[in-house]
Amino acid sequence: MTIRNWFIFFFKALMIGGIVTGVLGLIIRWEDAFAPYLSNGEYGEFLAAFMWMVIVGFTMSVVSQMGFFAYLTVHQFGVNIFKSLRLWNWVQLLIIAIVIFDLVVFRFMPSAETNNQLFLYLGLLVFLLATALIVAYFKAKWTNNQAFISALFFMIVVTTLEWLPVLMVRENNIDSWVALLLFPILAVNAYQLLKLPKYNAKSEVDRINLEKRRKARADAAKA
Repeated sequence: MTIRNWFIFFFKALMIGGIVTGVLGLIIRWEDAFAPYLSNGEYGEFLAAFMWMVIVGFTMSVVSQMGFFAYLTVHQFGVNIFKSLRLWNWVQLLIIAIVIFDLVVFRFMPSAETNNQLFLYLGLLVFLLATALIVAYFKAKWTNNQAFISALFFMIVVTTLEWLPVLMVRENNIDSWVALLLFPILAVNAYQLLKLPKYNAKSEVDRINLEKRRKARADAAKA
């Protein structure tokens, strides 16, 4: 990928993370983070709280982008180590099952103090899995069928790893953060997974055009 296309790719992913977190933050954290400022007429504080949500979204976007490029390296290592994409896919499916089991048994169940909390966590897990399946379907449809398992692995396992720090926090309002921060991670990861081929293709076209311009300038200089 060329520097120009990488910058566009990075900036759009950054905006997705910020916008998703800002908008959903207004909904999910309205009562404790926004409503008091609005009711007291503190509009500057209200705007500052919204911008803070956007900055948090920027941060989650950067984390997601780091995770994405790390996964590209891990994926290549996995294919090389197991000498077969099919065998690597089976390993990825096993890891997916372990991660889901770990989330339910060792994260959600011990953390949930009430049935409502447990239902919230399980609902978020269902949303994560549904989103992963949809994204993996389109990834396979737009590229090739062999990409389905790898896309599913990235959307479930890597998203969970990026989500894990907030799951380990123990605070009074942690449920709202657990719910809120899942969405920008999923949005940015889905964008990266589905749009990377487009920017790679654009980069290849840019390199070909650059080489043509260089050749034309060289020919003109010789003439």
